[in-house]
Amino acid sequence: MTILDKQLLRVAVYCGSSSGNDPAFLSEARALGSAIGASGLGLVYGGACVGLMGAVADAALAAGAEVIGVLPDVLNGREIAHRGLTALETVPTMHERKARMAALAGAFVALPGGYGTLDELLEAVTWAQLGLHAKPCVLVNTANYWDGLLEFLDSAVDAGFLKAANRGLLHVVPSAGDAVELIAARCQPC
Repeated sequence: MTILDKQLLRVAVYCGSSSGNDPAFLSEARALGSAIGASGLGLVYGGACVGLMGAVADAALAAGAEVIGVLPDVLNGREIAHRGLTALETVPTMHERKARMAALAGAFVALPGGYGTLDELLEAVTWAQLGLHAKPCVLVNTANYWDGLLEFLDSAVDAGFLKAANRGLLHVVPSAGDAVELIAARCQPC
């Protein structure tokens, strides 16, 4: 049995490969990694050593968590791969990265990030909407970073393009600690 065969609740974390310009973003990424480790959870993430991605991984490792990175081949040669992880998997494409992360995880959490973070989060929520999984999808709204997205989603409900019940598939919390509490409560056993 390899470490990847263990029955461990892992959290897929989507976040920026940069740190952003508000120190709260980096602080919250570290807090999330620490909370994941302290709760006995594992981390699955994009495999980079930079930005919020590197911060959440380093904090989870320091807290004793299993940390699995999933890096697409296109990024593997750019010297961003985190070499200190429990496991680092490389996959041929971004599509395969998302599928592999979803297969390894029992919950999804998003911190601040850009296009990639938004793509990964919305795909996970879409899969929940379609009934492909029942895993919690959690958005940590650090320093109100995601307010514009949340307003858009509410307007999509008002316009009749998104059902209110499906809007509720995305759980919004103010902090990393709240995200881990929600996951622990919803995934007993997951």
